[in-house]
Amino acid sequence: MGWDLDAFAASTASVSDDTAAMYCREVAAFAEWLSNSRGGTGAVESRDLGPEEVDLRMVRRYLAHLSTEGYARKTVARKATSLRRYFGWAERTGRVAADPTVGAMTPTRERRLPRVLRTEELGTLLDKPRAAVANDSRARQTRDLAVLELLYGSGLRVSEVCAMRIGDIDLPRRRLIVHGKGSKQRVVPLSEPAVSALEEWFDHGRPEMADPSAAADVVFVNLYGRPLNTQAVRRLVNRRASTQTNPHALRHTFATHLLDGGADLRQVQELLGHADLGSTQIYTHVSRDRLRRVVEKSHPRA
Repeated sequence: MGWDLDAFAASTASVSDDTAAMYCREVAAFAEWLSNSRGGTGAVESRDLGPEEVDLRMVRRYLAHLSTEGYARKTVARKATSLRRYFGWAERTGRVAADPTVGAMTPTRERRLPRVLRTEELGTLLDKPRAAVANDSRARQTRDLAVLELLYGSGLRVSEVCAMRIGDIDLPRRRLIVHGKGSKQRVVPLSEPAVSALEEWFDHGRPEMADPSAAADVVFVNLYGRPLNTQAVRRLVNRRASTQTNPHALRHTFATHLLDGGADLRQVQELLGHADLGSTQIYTHVSRDRLRRVVEKSHPRA
């Protein structure tokens, strides 16, 4: 039966395709290490070991190996999560007698506060593009602005921007159907700048850039007329930004600015599409930290 990663991937319908692919890569890496090192014994001979041969000792040795190799705690924790997901499935489906990851300790993830863009950084992205992109075609500039307005104005994930279809957008009512993680849908409002940018894109940019045979109903396309992917969006953001940044920083900024403006935490949770309120609560720490810095900088007796 072997590791049967195709069947495992098919069982992960609750997560995105990218996450399922990551799980499989992480499990495959473990299986390769396991066979090459004979379960971490360092033996010269190697053979393919199946999941039914894995025990807790092997899992612990693998996680220790990753730490010794200099992997960040967050990365080791992520790999451990992938193994837990796989072996939990393998136990439920009778592929292994017991889950060997039970009892395996992993390093605690460092809880970093998300980065929030400064006013001048947002201005460069949205209002005053860098000179390096000033000579871009009108169609490209129109597309880039529409993407950025959605990332910041509606707090979308990169994958959600790429998954957008024309039928998801209701410009007259200024709202958008978002296809989030785990095939979950939510409706989010569109800001006025986002509506204007999308109208410009549909009227003047997309007809020029899109290849009808390759991107019939997707909203955004790349320079070759094909559907825009997540890597292209990351390059787009960095190309327009005044400092090194990433698309998720715009989503962080969206959430923090809402809380700074008095929005309710559960409303922000719904807008972001978080299944767990705990994922949203980190923005309350960011918001408080920002307000503290404002007081310290501005108040005469701070």
